[in-house]
Amino acid sequence: MILAVWAPLLLPLLAVPAARLLAGWLPPRTAACMLAGTAVLLAGAATASLGLIATAGLLRLPPVAALGHLSLPWLDRISPDAGPLAAVAAVALGVIAALLLRSATRHRRELGSARDLVRSATGSPDGLAVLPDDRADAYALPGRPGRIVVTAGMLRALGPEERCALLAHERAHLGARHHLFLAAAEYAAAVHPALRLLRAPLSYHLERWADENAATAVGSRTVTARAVARAALAAAAPARTAGLRPGLAPAAHTGPVPRRVAALLSPGPAQPSGRRTVVALLLTACLCASTGTVLDATHDLHQTVESAQSARSSAPAHPR
Repeated sequence: MILAVWAPLLLPLLAVPAARLLAGWLPPRTAACMLAGTAVLLAGAATASLGLIATAGLLRLPPVAALGHLSLPWLDRISPDAGPLAAVAAVALGVIAALLLRSATRHRRELGSARDLVRSATGSPDGLAVLPDDRADAYALPGRPGRIVVTAGMLRALGPEERCALLAHERAHLGARHHLFLAAAEYAAAVHPALRLLRAPLSYHLERWADENAATAVGSRTVTARAVARAALAAAAPARTAGLRPGLAPAAHTGPVPRRVAALLSPGPAQPSGRRTVVALLLTACLCASTGTVLDATHDLHQTVESAQSARSSAPAHPR
């Protein structure tokens, strides 16, 4: 089990670069789903791996061994290093739990503050909330119901067609629940440091997904590209957007805007299918190996428990 259980902790170092490379060759929606799914699966496998290591050490504690009718001498003989490794895994799980709690608390606070601000804003039946603020900002605020939040400063910075494109972009974020993708990447990054490298490409492809939906809605890629560029320029003014947008609220003016505008105006040529296939197979192998080794390690731990129970039951009784 000790050898198999390390694989989910090491495979992200290979899977993350493969996922980033593959995402650049896929349509935005497919790329975003692939990146989010990769982050969740690798984070889950890494967490399970640490849990198995910690559990293997927990079995060495005399109260736990007595409760499970396990033979401590037999356990110590087959894996003498399980105790120190389990301590390290337990510390890592504690750090992960603290990071997840901190992120969840921050997101809840930011979303709560944004909703409180929106309640006092001018609203409309279609879920649009206009903030009387000269700062330029616009974002999709998740919730029940979700709202599109835009400031008066942003509306003044755009023409009528560009406003339609901007609102269509934010509606695409709400309709596809892109905040859940962002949350998945954020929480996965707390589990394994390598998964932090998936957050930026995922955010980019979510924006590209919304860009394409907006271009379809308004019937013009040029207008959408102009809306994205002007919104980014307006929002880039010094100290204009501080404190407005929550971290999990997607916005049209974020990310690598020049790259998004270029993609809208002149989609790049398709990459060779052979390279895509090789990278996709590599990523699939990493994901399958992560899942398979966790299942294999779980089976090994179960067999270890059964063997330790058998060793205790077959051990000669101590004379009174």
